[in-house]
Amino acid sequence: MKKIRFAVCGAGRRGMMLTRDILVSLPDVEVCAVTDPYADKAEELADTVREKTGLCPRFYEGYEELFDVEKPDAVLVATSWDAHIPVAISAMNRGIAVALEVGAVYNEKECRDLVGAYERTKTPFMLLENCCFGKDELLATAMARDGLFGEIVYCHGAYMHDLREQIAYGVRERHYRNSEYSSYCRDNYPTHDLGPIAKLIGINRGNRMLSLSSRASKARGINEYAKVKGDIPEMESRNFAQGDIIETIITCENGELINLRLDTTLPAYYSREFTVRGTKGLYKQDTNMAVFDGEEMDHGGNIEYMLKEVNNAVKYYDKYLPEMWKNITPEMIESGHGGMDIFEFEVFCDCLRNGKEMPIDVYDAAAWMSISYLTEQSIAAGGTSVEIPDFTNGAYKTRPMKDVIEL
Repeated sequence: MKKIRFAVCGAGRRGMMLTRDILVSLPDVEVCAVTDPYADKAEELADTVREKTGLCPRFYEGYEELFDVEKPDAVLVATSWDAHIPVAISAMNRGIAVALEVGAVYNEKECRDLVGAYERTKTPFMLLENCCFGKDELLATAMARDGLFGEIVYCHGAYMHDLREQIAYGVRERHYRNSEYSSYCRDNYPTHDLGPIAKLIGINRGNRMLSLSSRASKARGINEYAKVKGDIPEMESRNFAQGDIIETIITCENGELINLRLDTTLPAYYSREFTVRGTKGLYKQDTNMAVFDGEEMDHGGNIEYMLKEVNNAVKYYDKYLPEMWKNITPEMIESGHGGMDIFEFEVFCDCLRNGKEMPIDVYDAAAWMSISYLTEQSIAAGGTSVEIPDFTNGAYKTRPMKDVIEL
């Protein structure tokens, strides 16, 4: 495949960013067509492609017409969450490779249908979980593969991202998150924190998630934000279903415990809080710290010790940091999420061109995204434990470990 002809389904913030900053910069990639329910957004994205490349991607009102007429090699699915699965399945049914943006799913049937479409068509599919390509996540995973942490016992991750403006002004800005937060209470964005953990402990590859229990706080963040802003009175008293904090505990077949937290409607700095705990040591992303058994440790919570050890993981960069992160350029850093976005698309395109196995496959997508509807079930039942389906139908037991890049 000399040139990959990409279609873009979804011209909102994420679709625009990935197209503008990534797709148009990749060699031998052509954006041939765009579709979005809002014509002005699709036209804006098409104009951006035209300005940057000179190409003139065509606009279609519906994705099925786009697929049938254009017959692209691949599609970037960056629609609202409720359209992710139908668009992806429609593409796979036509043999069009799928690069699926992350998000929530609403029930088990969606996950089963997605897996079924792949198993029936064998069309290349990759979930675009960019955090699996994160610098810290790959560093810690390489260290884990070398046994530095010993046997992994516990991992923690969070999606702590102040999205109050995006949600509160969602109706005016035509952003789907407003309706999502109004209608559902769940961990609606689990894959950023779960994905790298799942890769590290071999979920779907010798290990699997068995069950979860989830609880939600009250919902007050958006109401208070609206009162402070003063120009969106309709949001001041809206009854948002989505709790401000969602906490989830997941048990795994091999004995690990995973803790996830969704935190998007209260004042906060951005953090994924990626944490690995093993029998020989730990890694904490927020402070970029690695501490191992036998090293000097302060057991009294001394702040001076903590400050002394902050960023000590840099001493492991030479041996364990992937080459792509050692060679990253300022342009790549600026291209999206510090470089993660371009790395994931480079891997997707390489796998598509060369017939390689996608590193974040349909089974990962189904398992990780299922957490959204399963947490909704658990929260509604007062935190009751809910079983997590095995979307591999038992094949996880013998599937070999596969990292997103060679470590």
